[in-house]
Amino acid sequence: MPGVYAVGRPQLTQYGKWMAAVLSCGPLSVLSHFAAGALWRIRPSGLIEVSIRADPARRRPGISIHRRPGLGSHEITTHHGIPVTTPTCTLVDIAARLPLLELERAINEADALDLVHVGDLEGLDEMPPRPGVAGMRTLIDSRTFRLTRSDLEAVFIPLSVRAGLGIPLTRQWVNGHEVDFFYPDLGLVVETDGGRFHRTPSEQRADRRRDQAHTRAGLTPLRFTHGQVFHERADVEATLAAVGERLRSPSEPAAARSA
Repeated sequence: MPGVYAVGRPQLTQYGKWMAAVLSCGPLSVLSHFAAGALWRIRPSGLIEVSIRADPARRRPGISIHRRPGLGSHEITTHHGIPVTTPTCTLVDIAARLPLLELERAINEADALDLVHVGDLEGLDEMPPRPGVAGMRTLIDSRTFRLTRSDLEAVFIPLSVRAGLGIPLTRQWVNGHEVDFFYPDLGLVVETDGGRFHRTPSEQRADRRRDQAHTRAGLTPLRFTHGQVFHERADVEATLAAVGERLRSPSEPAAARSA
């Protein structure tokens, strides 16, 4: 990079390249956007992007420079000694340029690395307006959306009827667990998750144990989020119809063992 030298290091690591890019752009520069995502290991990228908070820097070959005088000090940290935007700020920055599915993968990866938590992401409204906030807000709202018990039943049961499965039993104890919806004639258990973007490992283990208990008893467990039930009704209805058709095949499902 112009004005930056690696003394005694003929082979520069990727960390060295990132640091050189930041240094070449001035003292108030930080790694950002997809380059920051790669540094945090949220999402791989070969781009080198730097945000500057001072006067406009000269162009730097190979570096995409973002002029951001409003970037707050609380949105900046260091990682491996490199000045960089925080994980939450990084996710917002890349959100404007990612499809929702890829953005969700990036958020899940940041969550798995313990870099962000739902509480951090729910504070997006406090951020200055920027392009990625809307996409993040939409995704988080759809994944953390939670219906009340009565509203969940009011939305789900008509989907079930239209899918040809009829009206399920609700709040039944099956195989030692209270389930949301139960179809004893089909041997089908439907559970719904809501209220968290990413369920904790202990919650995921509990979910697997519940599903495995139903599978051992010869039932078919099916799981949706509250966001899917409310926002993606056509997909939920199509899934219910397909599963119901399969379960009506000549092989009879095993009877449920109620507890």
